[in-house]
Amino acid sequence: QVQLAESGGGLVQAGGSLRLSCLASGRTFGDYAMGWFRQAPGKERAFVAAVSRSGMKTDYGDSVKGRFTISRDYAKNTVYLQMNSLKPEDTAVYYCAASRRTLLGAVTKTTAEYDYWGQGTQVTVSS
Repeated sequence: QVQLAESGGGLVQAGGSLRLSCLASGRTFGDYAMGWFRQAPGKERAFVAAVSRSGMKTDYGDSVKGRFTISRDYAKNTVYLQMNSLKPEDTAVYYCAASRRTLLGAVTKTTAEYDYWGQGTQVTVSS
């Protein structure tokens, strides 16, 4: 089992940047593909970004492509989400997730394929 703890959320003006962090503990970090999802009030949880177990492959939701970057640091057991050019519509609770089901070089966008989830961190973008 792995435990996930997000940090780095907060309030930022439109056009600003934030970096979210997710610390993984409990099992070998490299055994998991990692993802970020978000959920706005009244909406379903949506895919934001994912990185493969190897770190070589990434994927992004259409609404964040070109603005967000996912990365992972194996020495720190941490996955990051760098968010630039933030918009009010990026306001949501952001969740980190870990998947043990994916192949070494694969990523997944599907919430059902993630086995572990963090508690979430609030990101609010003001206009």
